[in-house]
Amino acid sequence: MIRIASMLRPTRVLLPAAALGLTLALPAAAEQTTMVNINSAAAEELMALTNIGEVTARAIVEHREEHGEFASVQALTEVSGIGERTVEMNLNRIELE
Repeated sequence: MIRIASMLRPTRVLLPAAALGLTLALPAAAEQTTMVNINSAAAEELMALTNIGEVTARAIVEHREEHGEFASVQALTEVSGIGERTVEMNLNRIELE
């Protein structure tokens, strides 16, 4: 006896989201692609970086004014309130030039 059920394979049908009446949104992380130049950005622009609020943004600007431009992204850790983790979270969004 042949079991027909064992011979059948499930079939997947892919439909465009629009055909189902759906709209797709990108995750918040994917939307955050704006590059920020830490050597020229104003405090307001620096606040676009993850985990950088008003106080930390002002500290970046003050550090830059007192010590000159940042030579590397890692140099941001010299600013009070910025640790390795904050730098890591923003690596793909920080420019130096």
